[in-house]
Amino acid sequence: MGWEGRKRARFVNSLSGFKSATLIGTSHPEFGDNLSIVSSVVHLGSTPPMMGFVLRPPGEDAHTYKNIKSTGVCTFSHVNVDIIEKAHQTSARYPRESSEFDEVGLTPRRVENWLAPSVEEAHVRMGLTLLNDTELVNGCRFMTCSVEWFELESDGMCGDGYVDLSSMGGVTISGLDGYHKTPGISRLSYAKINREIDKITDFRAGWPE
Repeated sequence: MGWEGRKRARFVNSLSGFKSATLIGTSHPEFGDNLSIVSSVVHLGSTPPMMGFVLRPPGEDAHTYKNIKSTGVCTFSHVNVDIIEKAHQTSARYPRESSEFDEVGLTPRRVENWLAPSVEEAHVRMGLTLLNDTELVNGCRFMTCSVEWFELESDGMCGDGYVDLSSMGGVTISGLDGYHKTPGISRLSYAKINREIDKITDFRAGWPE
């Protein structure tokens, strides 16, 4: 705690390891569209599909938080190698009335009857509704959401359901500003007692039913 604030933030953020790189899209009837990058998205369950993410303690410029609380919906768009710089720039503190889509040069993608836009340039997109907003001990908010729809490139999903983010140029984040490519190593079989692990290096081959 004796370290200078920015050094401490860089250290602790990178100490937790590699994280997802996700753009959260929201909209507000009065202020329009908003887009912000987060590295805290986590899988919470598959039946039904649920995900969650952490937002900083809401202050004056908490546009993403305020929009979700107002409308109850948002989108996730995975960051890929072609949009890293534009995605990172969404973390700048633009005025409430500004759209990060316009400011950084990304294209809002509309889904019928869904207020929040996703990112046209992303290869994986999904729409979510807010289920629960939990205040954490440090004032941050953990937002629990249900996945209502998804869009991904036609060759992005393997036959066994695995989403091959690497083949679609997906990236990951370390710390606050480190972006990394994600070459695959292998996929390992479901672990069971008294059974050796099987391994496949062709990610698209998938596992038999």
